[in-house]
Amino acid sequence: MKEYQVVLIDKYQKINAEILDASLWEKANCLTDFSSPWKNDPISNIEFRALYDLENLYFNFRVFDTDIYIDQKDDSVDSIGNSDRVELFFRANDSLNPYYCLEMDTAARIMDFEAKPNKNFDFNWNWPKKDLEVQSSNQESSFTVEGRISLASLEALNLIQSNCIETGVFRAKFSKDENQNYQPTWISWVNPNTTEPNFHIASSFGKFILMK
Repeated sequence: MKEYQVVLIDKYQKINAEILDASLWEKANCLTDFSSPWKNDPISNIEFRALYDLENLYFNFRVFDTDIYIDQKDDSVDSIGNSDRVELFFRANDSLNPYYCLEMDTAARIMDFEAKPNKNFDFNWNWPKKDLEVQSSNQESSFTVEGRISLASLEALNLIQSNCIETGVFRAKFSKDENQNYQPTWISWVNPNTTEPNFHIASSFGKFILMK
């Protein structure tokens, strides 16, 4: 399995007005090896970073793309699911029974749900609000989605084992086709080796190693 090392920081360095101060993200390892195994078209560069302290796991996606599509008809699951977004999936083991999905668009709208094998999704399940925070911002050449997840909530779901969190890291990019309809390109950190796009499979996960 692919591995990503999550650097430990001192929680007292956090600035309350932001998820984390920009200077702290410089301490993080930068994950850039994303691909779309089902398309040959080039994809925008993605930089993913994660850090943790004794209370939270922090994450930061920076996507070098300014052609952003957001379905703004409402704030429903369908609307978020039809928008450019970034995603984190977490599992206790490769049975995927259950696993937990966190999908966030460029307006910081959140689609979080519990899932079981064969894309059995429970959208009535949500991360407790006190345990999850997400922010987004736009830059001249990119957009950023960042957030924090409490370690307590990850532990309660049995998602931290031996300082390891089995995680999928993904992006959905929507672009117009020849009929002017928006269609997704599916982008993943780990190539799940499937003939059709599928993140909801055991082979799409890697490991986040919480460094001491």
